[in-house]
Amino acid sequence: MHNAIGGVELSSVAKGFEAADAMLKASDVTLLLSRSVCPGKYIVLVSGEVGAVNAAIQAGAGKASHALIDNFVIPNIHPEVFPAIEGTAVVEELEALGIIESFSVSALIEAADAAVKAGSVKLLEIRLAMALGGKAFVTMTGGVAAVETAVAAGAAVAGKKGLLVEKVVIPRPRKELLREMI
Repeated sequence: MHNAIGGVELSSVAKGFEAADAMLKASDVTLLLSRSVCPGKYIVLVSGEVGAVNAAIQAGAGKASHALIDNFVIPNIHPEVFPAIEGTAVVEELEALGIIESFSVSALIEAADAAVKAGSVKLLEIRLAMALGGKAFVTMTGGVAAVETAVAAGAAVAGKKGLLVEKVVIPRPRKELLREMI
């Protein structure tokens, strides 16, 4: 069972490939994502045990050199983060809808983990930079108070890095919005 996630975000696609290779050679991690994202950035996400993820991120950040935009390691990742990244989360009904939007993929994943740990919410989706101009967002649902708590906690994490774009809580959203999210 993987209990940590980590990532590096780079301003160079070429350095992204090099960093991904270094990360995979550095330790026993699972590659979750390694691809170019808008606008000309590259993101590498790995999961595994905390020590292995730390070693991989250190190796990737070292190879990234001048192209490193951001990096992170989240130990004890909330298990809802993985299906939200993979787009496999299943939700039958929307209660309140919370959205956190960030300028950085790394900051957004950290915000999503903080949000789901802070409030009794269900993550719907973590959308990472594709067709978003390099931005990312997370959607979640739950009771209004829980969503407000979760969004505030996640937004604070992205805001601390200066990468928060916007945060929104919509009580009683229209059911058609669920069709648009996942």
